[in-house]
Amino acid sequence: MPVDTQQILDEAAKIGELLLQHPTIARYKQARKAVEEDPEATRLLGELDRQVDAITRQRQSGIAPTDAQQQTMESLQNKIVSHIKIKALNMAQVEFIDLLRKITQTIQRPLSDAPAAPASGPRLSGIAGA
Repeated sequence: MPVDTQQILDEAAKIGELLLQHPTIARYKQARKAVEEDPEATRLLGELDRQVDAITRQRQSGIAPTDAQQQTMESLQNKIVSHIKIKALNMAQVEFIDLLRKITQTIQRPLSDAPAAPASGPRLSGIAGA
């Protein structure tokens, strides 16, 4: 019996509810909250955003970033990479994305094993340039 879109969306909502209970999600939320509550972390990330925006605007105007801007960016990136709470957030994000990737692969697996559907519509191979 065919399923409709709403049935699939209902099952997806159930998966979303299960995800909320997964420890990966709890670690991600905890790490994100820790960064949000850390004044130094939020300052560093905000400053990085401002620098990226400024350099992007300059490049769009045809102006290359200055050596001082590049040094500032490198310094900010080094501080961000070494900040323990930001590092924990990055690790939690990687774990979260990996979980989502596994879920997506599991959903797609039956689709890749299914026989190919016959092509419908006109064949394009006989058309010049196709």
